[in-house]
Amino acid sequence: MDGGAGYNPRTVEEVFRDFKGRRAGMIKALTTDVEEFYQQCDPEKENLCLYGFPSEQWEVNLPAEEVPPELPEPALGINFARDGMQEKDWLSLVAVHSDAWLLSVAFYFGARFGFDKADRKRLFNMINDLPTIFEVVTGVAKKQTKEKSSVSNHSSNKSKSNPKRGSEPPQPKYSKAAASKDEDDDGLEEEDEEEHGETLCGACGENYAADEFWICCDICEKWFHGKCVKITPARAEHIKQYKCPSCSNKRSRP
Repeated sequence: MDGGAGYNPRTVEEVFRDFKGRRAGMIKALTTDVEEFYQQCDPEKENLCLYGFPSEQWEVNLPAEEVPPELPEPALGINFARDGMQEKDWLSLVAVHSDAWLLSVAFYFGARFGFDKADRKRLFNMINDLPTIFEVVTGVAKKQTKEKSSVSNHSSNKSKSNPKRGSEPPQPKYSKAAASKDEDDDGLEEEDEEEHGETLCGACGENYAADEFWICCDICEKWFHGKCVKITPARAEHIKQYKCPSCSNKRSRP
């Protein structure tokens, strides 16, 4: 089995088209064609691999006989694990190995046809803009799309309904410390230190520090270390109105 080795894309765009075709075929096998794929992966058979082709088709077959093969080979023996785990876990495992195979094939072509650093970076960025097969199979891709849409809509609504916070980040839950970590200008960090220098964490009582993530309670307007209230920057992005533990307890009492 050559996995479509006869076709040799030579430019970044051609390699990316090859990647997308193979990816589409493997996603079909693990989603819309999953019953047929499951049946073909008989544990009683020899080592089997899942191949994706540039034509957006897929195939379960034995690995290439030639050593070394012309193209990198997919994970070997996927059929042996089929009956030893939950179907969704098995499909997720195959998806992870399929993602790894697609990358190896794409960068095999890149190495073979002399892609330089800029070409490799561009190829990776193009690939990275697509959800992985694992994300599609497990439903993570849909969840991420919904979250991005929700954050975008919330940011728009927040800026209209709460003008007094318009100068703060779209999600006005965290301090400028979080933003300053992405700035290269040391002067901005110094200004943050001066502005918040007297601010104390409402949980531990420690001072503000520019290299730490802080979040503000929308009820009492006290600031807290993210680690003290167990809130990460990523989680803060999706909080519409943050209430500190104290304010949350007050609201829940009869």
